[in-house]
Amino acid sequence: MARRKGRPVDGVLLLMKPEGMTSNHALQRAKRLFFVEKAGHTGALDPLATGVLPLCFGEATKFSQFLLDADKRYRSTFLLGVRMNTSDADGEVVAEASAAHVTLDAIKQALIPLTGDILQVPSMFSALKHQGQPLYKLARDGIEIERQPRPVTVYAIEILGFRPGERAEVDVDVRCSKGTYIRSIAEDLGFALGCGAHVKTLHRSAAGLFVEEQCISLEALEKEFEQGSYEALDKHLLRADAPVATLPEIVLPESSAHYFRLGNPVQDSQVYRVGQQGDMVRVFCTETGGSSQQFLGLGELTDDGRVAPKRIIANRSANEQ
Repeated sequence: MARRKGRPVDGVLLLMKPEGMTSNHALQRAKRLFFVEKAGHTGALDPLATGVLPLCFGEATKFSQFLLDADKRYRSTFLLGVRMNTSDADGEVVAEASAAHVTLDAIKQALIPLTGDILQVPSMFSALKHQGQPLYKLARDGIEIERQPRPVTVYAIEILGFRPGERAEVDVDVRCSKGTYIRSIAEDLGFALGCGAHVKTLHRSAAGLFVEEQCISLEALEKEFEQGSYEALDKHLLRADAPVATLPEIVLPESSAHYFRLGNPVQDSQVYRVGQQGDMVRVFCTETGGSSQQFLGLGELTDDGRVAPKRIIANRSANEQ
């Protein structure tokens, strides 16, 4: 008999990633626990980092890009006076200087140019790829590639605490757009203060709509699994449409839903109420009996009052109801 590859489970797991583990390792452990056939994460966290790591299972992976593109929020501690080759505590020291002269007011002033719409040069120890190779792998081989500055938005940096001294520390809360490197903020802050700096700790507290209070740890999942089964863990999964929950919805009658599933645009009077041409919407249909709705996928509104399929899912698992 052929070995089963996993269960056809569709949904989103909000995992609290532990320190010292890669995002992929966390993903693989969760995938084994749930015994799912397909899974992916929605934006890697460094091994040093902890916090919100949404994992998409099955058909939910079709919407993972929405979480990759979502805004993020982080709490971090920057250690002033020490520069690291990786710009975080996992690296090697490249320079040291006293931070005794640094004041809270100086930090506040130095952070002003680092907020708003800015350009960041990605770290060589990032997961960005150059000719198919992650930059961090090239960096470990002693190879440095010229990186172009990338536009990002830092909505706000709030100072949560400051401990002065030769090796001063500042705790910050950062709200930012996708692609923002907190280690680059630390590096730039240290440069502005004239003493160098790096990320000592990093915690993602929010990813899009999802916050840390919604997350569950691998340890908690493993404990539940020991007392139950794969299916016993499914209660922790959000619906497959969770990554796109902010989009408006249209509920089609079964007759229209049939053609939508086949990839055909369908006419519906709701189109004019929920948006305008080009808008994306979540599409549902009312199941036989009318007791529940089934998620069909994403559609795009057209100028002639129709909704055209963009990403259709295979409705196959009970946890989407």
